[in-house]
Amino acid sequence: MTYHANKKGYYGEFGGAYIPEMLYPNCEELRQNYIRIMEEPSFKEEFDQLLKDYVGRPTPLYFAKRLSEKYGTKIYLKREDLCHTGAHKVNNTIGQILMAQRLGKNRIIAETGAGQHGVATATVCALMGIECIVYMGEIDIARQAPNVARMKMLGAEVRPALSGSRTLKDATNEAIRDWINNPVDTHYIIGSVVGPHPYPDMVARFQSVISKEIKWQLQEREGRENPDYVVACVGGGSNAAGAYYHYLDNPNVGIIAVEAAGKGVNSGESAATSALGKVGIIHGSKTLLMQTTDGQITEPYSISAGLDYPGVGPMHAHLFKSGRGEFISITDDEAMIAGLEMAQLEGIIPAIETSHAFAIFNHRKFKADDVVVVNLSGRGDKDLDTYIDYFKL
Repeated sequence: MTYHANKKGYYGEFGGAYIPEMLYPNCEELRQNYIRIMEEPSFKEEFDQLLKDYVGRPTPLYFAKRLSEKYGTKIYLKREDLCHTGAHKVNNTIGQILMAQRLGKNRIIAETGAGQHGVATATVCALMGIECIVYMGEIDIARQAPNVARMKMLGAEVRPALSGSRTLKDATNEAIRDWINNPVDTHYIIGSVVGPHPYPDMVARFQSVISKEIKWQLQEREGRENPDYVVACVGGGSNAAGAYYHYLDNPNVGIIAVEAAGKGVNSGESAATSALGKVGIIHGSKTLLMQTTDGQITEPYSISAGLDYPGVGPMHAHLFKSGRGEFISITDDEAMIAGLEMAQLEGIIPAIETSHAFAIFNHRKFKADDVVVVNLSGRGDKDLDTYIDYFKL
């Protein structure tokens, strides 16, 4: 049994490509070429070089001494917040821009929630001199203003999504419409392990640099490659997929996924897909999805723009359904308090997405000699206004 995607893009019963006929050529072109291109020596060399010299990899694996003392276990932080642009998202956008170039595409579109993926896409488009259009929900544009300004400075056009909840789901819908209308010259850089095959697998492969580094870094620090647990927050789930990737089929490594419970799992204002989701199809993929009894998508809610998504990637749906992953739901309040605690114990202000992951230490006890690696997926600059409003700073 494997927890990786099979050739048709399925993780167990989840995944696949449920797409309109007009999108079939786009996805098929990518599906037929993505692994071949990723395995080309020239691609690998350019990708690795940019990760090293431009992104600043490898990112440190940092032993959080004060946090470890407080919770009585060994906590390591994988410092993806130190990547250029402030989050893990750039690992994937570098990979996909190189892919797009090799497929002869000269126009890039993307969707973004918290804005980190939008910034990372705009960054690599500026680097390569390629036109960039980013779709973003109107509500997210308002609550993530610094990232919107960054995208514009980088030369991207930011187009608001004005339908539905005006958040990430709706931005994705707009991006897919654009792609249908511009199939020949446009590559759609999806920012998470969601969407039709091959996107979930391709994005996970680009993000797998995270777990690849954790293995040798932990070997240096602890004399072993495998932690007892890997912890990450999950919205769509690309940072989590990257942190879990090399451990998926190793039963000795516990996988913990942390979702946004919003104002409470059963409050009606939540994004805890594992607790609330049923099998359905969203954005071209069969996965777990928050929906009404007649199959209409339920509007998600989280204080964190990056976790405000009504589904999860098919990898995570399979990890949940199979029992391989342990899923924990964290409320807005718990996440905000955990973020403040991180700042005051370790001098690191995390993105609110990541703050959800740190909140589990009040829910879940670990042994004193357990090694727990938390993927610190992004830094909190973009969320300062939310922190300021919440804590009345």
